[in-house]
Amino acid sequence: MSVEKLKSNATTRIEFNRFPRVDLCHQPTPIEEMPRLGALLGGPKLHIKRDDCTGLATGGNKTRKLEFLMGEALREGADMIVTQGAVQSNHVRQSAAAACKLGMKCHVLLERRVPDRDESYEKTGNVFLDKLFGTTFEFRPNGLDMNAEAMAVTEGLRNAGHKPYFIPGGGSNATGALGYANCAQEIVDQSVQSGLHFQWLVMGTGSSGTQAGLVAGFHILGYDLPVMGISVRQPKERQTGAVLATTQKTLAHLGGPDIAPDKILVDDGYVGEGYGIPAPSTLEAIRLTARQEGILLDPVYSAKGMAGLIGLVRSGFFKPEDNVLFLHTGGSTSLFAYEDQISEDLA
Repeated sequence: MSVEKLKSNATTRIEFNRFPRVDLCHQPTPIEEMPRLGALLGGPKLHIKRDDCTGLATGGNKTRKLEFLMGEALREGADMIVTQGAVQSNHVRQSAAAACKLGMKCHVLLERRVPDRDESYEKTGNVFLDKLFGTTFEFRPNGLDMNAEAMAVTEGLRNAGHKPYFIPGGGSNATGALGYANCAQEIVDQSVQSGLHFQWLVMGTGSSGTQAGLVAGFHILGYDLPVMGISVRQPKERQTGAVLATTQKTLAHLGGPDIAPDKILVDDGYVGEGYGIPAPSTLEAIRLTARQEGILLDPVYSAKGMAGLIGLVRSGFFKPEDNVLFLHTGGSTSLFAYEDQISEDLA
């Protein structure tokens, strides 16, 4: 795509000032080339969008969502937030930090979603930081409707005299996804400024809001950048349905046009045994990205996303002349909860 076409696509803007928002995020986050990893794989030019550098509590993709979610919470007069996630949730860590920054309380429900972990799993990594931020929390067994559980706790706190605001897991609703519609506009602006057009964006996809926000944003902006979500948990059909539903709600929230279901792209070939369980390809992605580019990935989301990117390059999915952008969603603090498994791989 020519620079002139890029500039033409950038003339459409999304007006985000009509939504309540607080300033939590270092942005724009940089886009960097990954020349050594690209050369090692012998594929297209690889680039990385450093949303691990958003600033809040070591950064991560949830910070962009929380700008809009916490803005809405303050508008509603909330004095505390309630949310949920897996034990080593990056979303919970960033939500807890956002609450501290705004002088609010944070109560969370942690799902014991990952089986066969030792007791240190619930003490280190993100859990340690949750405690540092003064979060109160309670655990739940695997397999429950965690959003329903958290909503019930929210109602109980309201009846007890608090003013709680409920945030769904991952911050993934139409409000939270605004953060990644905004990121889509940021990527378009960076492309215009650099003259660099990407043919693909690859990312790990879980609770759906990050991928949905990007797809919705690019759709409204008329920017042709397909987003390949590498599922970290669910089979392709379920993940595609979840992302499509959140995309449609986000577009409705923004007043954008409808989108065709075939615009939602998901690859479920890198889930392995399940959520939070690193596959051999996950561990390889952590090692290669660290040793080739000095970049840390997490075992739950970003490394499975990178494993997907590596696998797609090796399979010849991309053209040699393509520029491929990987979205780094952060989460390296959870590396400490997987130290034994990663150390075995390194050995």
